[in-house]
Amino acid sequence: MGKFKLDNIDRNILKILQEEGRITNSQLSKDIGLSPAPTLERVKKMEQTGFIKSYHAVLDKEKLGLGVTTFVMVSLKQHNKETIEKFIHSINSLEEVIECHHTTGTADFMLKVVSEDISGYQKLMLEEISNIEVIADMQSMVILSTFKDSKSVPVK
Repeated sequence: MGKFKLDNIDRNILKILQEEGRITNSQLSKDIGLSPAPTLERVKKMEQTGFIKSYHAVLDKEKLGLGVTTFVMVSLKQHNKETIEKFIHSINSLEEVIECHHTTGTADFMLKVVSEDISGYQKLMLEEISNIEVIADMQSMVILSTFKDSKSVPVK
């Protein structure tokens, strides 16, 4: 299969699906001006080629009792493959760590952590994260308020 190129209709489909992942194919086809069959074919093609990775429900963290969100910058003791793999394995076992990014700059990794409250966050840090043996240093930043939390990426 050759490389799949997005056209303007595909880009419009992606924009709409980012905003309303549960839109019906019928409504999507009306919104983009195509009949349902080719609309569905385009969506399936973008799923198969990886442009659309998955569909998710966005949950309200506070209603779930997760009132504290924190960014944690992590520096590792060493930067070899084994150390990085140990760290990633440990982080992947912690459901409160909802994002983990390998970064450049002052830290090796940036984590996004959710907790019920400050004491829950402190317990997670003291009993779990700080016990990951390959970590040299951590710096935490508690999010006080969020003014933009878009799940959409620009589609140009």
